[in-house]
Amino acid sequence: MAVGADANRVTVEDVSMVYDGSNGPVEALRKVSFDVEPGEFVTIVGPSGCGKTTLFRIIAGLQTPTEGAVRLDGNPIDGPGPELGIVFQEYHLFPWRTVAGNVGFGLEQTGTPTDQRRERVGELLELVGLEGFADSYPKDLSGGMKQRVALARALAPDPDLLLMDEPFGAVDAQTRTMLQAELLDIWEATGKTVLFVTHDIEEAVKLGDRVVVMDREPGRVQEVLNIDLGRPRSRSDRAFGRYYEEILDRIG
Repeated sequence: MAVGADANRVTVEDVSMVYDGSNGPVEALRKVSFDVEPGEFVTIVGPSGCGKTTLFRIIAGLQTPTEGAVRLDGNPIDGPGPELGIVFQEYHLFPWRTVAGNVGFGLEQTGTPTDQRRERVGELLELVGLEGFADSYPKDLSGGMKQRVALARALAPDPDLLLMDEPFGAVDAQTRTMLQAELLDIWEATGKTVLFVTHDIEEAVKLGDRVVVMDREPGRVQEVLNIDLGRPRSRSDRAFGRYYEEILDRIG
């Protein structure tokens, strides 16, 4: 895969997070460290309560860790910005805006000229397979289509890092499989660095170049596995099954 010139290395350095609980301090994350190479697709998987969402929010600059830091191309991430494209499980689309209006929202905020914005939105709608829905509103879209709009919106500013937090968790199994395949196509086409959080082991193995396996109480990295399989990948493949069982044994 050709790595885009805007791709950057992500470094998570000894990130810890402690909350003040009603019965004393609660250690959500302890010394979490790993890297994401330029153009790499890395998935994070772990049991409920392992701090995946907390870690995601810290990497996205939405939360400050108690200790440690997250760096993008050597620079600390201390807040959300155009270098970060973020996709959540909930679509968070503006219901009063059209599909094109939602995708182009971030470009409006950065003052991108109208002609450039229209061209960029058109490119992205074609990329996510929604070129015929520019004038539609979110209420007229299926869940899978809404998530495609959210993905196009995240890609609009041409971010260095695409962060995804259980983005397909709210759709049915058939739509999820289709969106996974489309996401891999988009990743191949754009060369983006992707960090993808999921609770689904099969999804983690299917998508990731590497899988960060987390443990809980407190949340920490148990293992980082290289997934030495070609794509597309199938759960019925014996090697795929071995990776699945190894991760299941670690977090079960």
